[in-house]
Amino acid sequence: MTLALEDRLAVTELIALHGHLVDAGALDRMDEVFTADVVYDLSDYGQGEVTGLVAVTEAALALGAGNPVAHHVTNVCVEEITGDRVHARSKGLGVMADGACGSVTYEDTVIRVGAHWRISHRRVLARKLPLSGLGQG
Repeated sequence: MTLALEDRLAVTELIALHGHLVDAGALDRMDEVFTADVVYDLSDYGQGEVTGLVAVTEAALALGAGNPVAHHVTNVCVEEITGDRVHARSKGLGVMADGACGSVTYEDTVIRVGAHWRISHRRVLARKLPLSGLGQG
């Protein structure tokens, strides 16, 4: 089965919507991006998994000024698992208030919920070494 172009576009826009909503402080709209029982894996940052939309919102609020002022997403790749489930990988850039910038890789499981797509699992991987350390001794 091949994922329809419309579904690929919807998943790509869903991933982009996350940054727009977070940067605008529209955390009350996170249900447009995530399932209610989302698992948000921040293990690469030593924070483990945050489970549930309420907990994800509370974690963002607790981080406060430590949040990036801008989230940018690019290089979205979508791979169909089943007709109602896809795996999406994307690159994210976070710009901090002091101008510092960091890069992540998002690994998302995205599922169809009714007529919409929602992220049910997100793993955030820190990008710290060029070539993931390859060739660095």
